[in-house]
Amino acid sequence: MSHRTTALVTGGAGLIGSHIVDQALAAGWDVRILDNLQRQTHRQGKPAWVPDAAKFVHGDVRNRRDWERALDGVDVVFHEAAYGGYMPEIAKFIDANGVGTALLLETIRDRRLPVRKVVVASSQAVYNEGAYACPEHGPFYGTSRAIGRLERGDYEVHCPVCDAVAAAVPTDEGAPTGGENTYAISKMIQERLVLAWGKATGVPAVALRYSCTYGPRQSLFNPYTGVIAIFCTRLVNGLPPVVYEDGRQSRDLVYVEDVARANMVVAEDDRANGRVYNVGTGQAAAIGDLARLLAGRLGTPLEPEFPGEFRPGEMRALISDNRRIAELGWAPRTGLDEGIGRYLDWVREQGEIAEYFGAAERILRRRQVVRRAEAAKGMLAAGNRT
Repeated sequence: MSHRTTALVTGGAGLIGSHIVDQALAAGWDVRILDNLQRQTHRQGKPAWVPDAAKFVHGDVRNRRDWERALDGVDVVFHEAAYGGYMPEIAKFIDANGVGTALLLETIRDRRLPVRKVVVASSQAVYNEGAYACPEHGPFYGTSRAIGRLERGDYEVHCPVCDAVAAAVPTDEGAPTGGENTYAISKMIQERLVLAWGKATGVPAVALRYSCTYGPRQSLFNPYTGVIAIFCTRLVNGLPPVVYEDGRQSRDLVYVEDVARANMVVAEDDRANGRVYNVGTGQAAAIGDLARLLAGRLGTPLEPEFPGEFRPGEMRALISDNRRIAELGWAPRTGLDEGIGRYLDWVREQGEIAEYFGAAERILRRRQVVRRAEAAKGMLAAGNRT
């Protein structure tokens, strides 16, 4: 009789984790979930989509005893639990994402647990900036945009040779990393810890750098993460989506079921061991255009609001180069139009939806997570169209 694989999915009640749970169960695996049901994301407690077929461990990745309970008898770990988004905390990011991951690795090593693979959720945020091309001087990797330029309302990435405005091109896994805000730094810590530990211990480890993931089960309560969810909660409450910069900044938006499938692919393929993979669509959407698309799909005439603000350390553009993970047979299956349709169908099933972004935004301004571009204030307030 062959051994049934037992998977632990941390953050298994959340957006990506819950879809990994579903796919692992469908593959015939035994599944365990470790989740602390953080109120900011799970305001109503354990969500109904957590399946009875999975064993649920209510615990925190920052607690060693919770790791010991959750890891007993586990073959594969999908480490999705993280504190995420543009929130003002610094210590909590490092504690939950960095220390929590270190405790996972220590527990496996010190208790000599027979874990066969660890897959860690990294992020496109670990790149300092995406890849670009100058019309005259060709391709280059961008660097973090200078605060002084952002304050002047110059949001573009410029060629380092001639200073011309450059165009975004797909970013491969060799682009410079490090992260330019607290969340990004904490994800870089997670990624490097897991891969270095895997090399040292001989336990196969893989890091997946997700593009902006969206889809059903994305929290409608968390005002700090998930641009599509945040825009939707504003629109259904008769409020305009708030768009930073000039709205032409772009993101690669990838559907959650595709991301979950990427986790299953690397978990089952030894060619992935010790490697880093981008997980995205290879296409970008301008954020201002996204706000208008959502308004149209929700049947509201509300135009996005451009307050002339920016977030230091945020990338201008990121398009995932997926060629490396394509070698394992993975490709995205759900386009943006179809994915948004599925997400909005789910949103409509959720009943009354409150709006939390307005109050959160005031905190972000006060703690300078969001800054004002003084020179661009007048232009952007008029709603510069993308």
